[in-house]
Amino acid sequence: MTTVDRQRVSVLLGTQDLTVEERPVPAVDPGDVLVRVAAVGVCGSDVHYYRHGRIGDFVVEEPLVLGHELSGTIAAVGEGVDPARVGERVAIEPQRPCHHCEQCLAGRYNLCPHMRFYATPPVDGAFADFVTIESGFAHTLPDSVSFEAGALLEPLSVGIAAVRKAGIVPGSSVLIAGAGPIGIICAQAARAFGATRIVVSDLVAERRERALSYGATEVVDPTVVQVASDIVPVDAFIDASGAPRAVSDGIKAVGPAGAAVLVGLGNSEMTLPVEHIQNLEVTVTGIFRYTRTWPVAIALVASGQVDLDSLVTGRFGLDDVREALESDTDPASLKSVVYPGGVPSAS
Repeated sequence: MTTVDRQRVSVLLGTQDLTVEERPVPAVDPGDVLVRVAAVGVCGSDVHYYRHGRIGDFVVEEPLVLGHELSGTIAAVGEGVDPARVGERVAIEPQRPCHHCEQCLAGRYNLCPHMRFYATPPVDGAFADFVTIESGFAHTLPDSVSFEAGALLEPLSVGIAAVRKAGIVPGSSVLIAGAGPIGIICAQAARAFGATRIVVSDLVAERRERALSYGATEVVDPTVVQVASDIVPVDAFIDASGAPRAVSDGIKAVGPAGAAVLVGLGNSEMTLPVEHIQNLEVTVTGIFRYTRTWPVAIALVASGQVDLDSLVTGRFGLDDVREALESDTDPASLKSVVYPGGVPSAS
């Protein structure tokens, strides 16, 4: 059990205004575990809150701790949790649904109207030494899975949710718009689910080249190739760009009875090719987080079917969160990771 009662926390005070504070270590409620945070991935939503102070209806109105992609070690357990879990390496599913509402009881706990999600105002996240989570959402990490990969199981869960919604099965073909972190992870997830043709489009040549190393069988420059007409119709389209043109063209590339899944954070409203959707009976949907993805994600990484470790291109301490959040301006950056306890030395 931990005997530490104070911790360091990186706090967003306002737009592009960060500080490091000392706060009490959170109390451990019944059914919860206290986790000493090892690694936290930087998500595009963290960057958005940092730069703009809001994402849609979620507005930063008071100091907020960012970070929701994390792994660590159980330091203490609450009443009703097996004490033997202390010392266990875990990856955290960073959400607290109510478990009692209609959506939760239907198995769609990601849509719980009472959800408390890490780093979503007003709920604090994981750029801190310690966090608490209900024990069932602290998923055991095999020794073969690193803390970095454990943290990135969260974006992998987004990819798994997307390919499930897209109906990817062995032999499927899929177009993915955007070769940033989520696009790359979606490509890997699609390959793991059996897709045999994975086309990735991106404006940046370096990103297109990188996608070929992570599952893409083809890459295209959407300024050169007419995505809507030059690509043989695919079974599914996954948008990981949020760009209106990419969404419209991607849907047009979907064949009869196919699916289009919107993952990227784009405009709140955009024009869609309704005639194509109607005439070809294309299913268009979005994803909002995930449900029951961590066991699958852990198995995919542990088996080597998905590589998360090599996605890490930047490592930062808690005093350098600003640099971590601004690292996305580098075209070579893919995933940055924050280490509240200090960046580990290279072995």
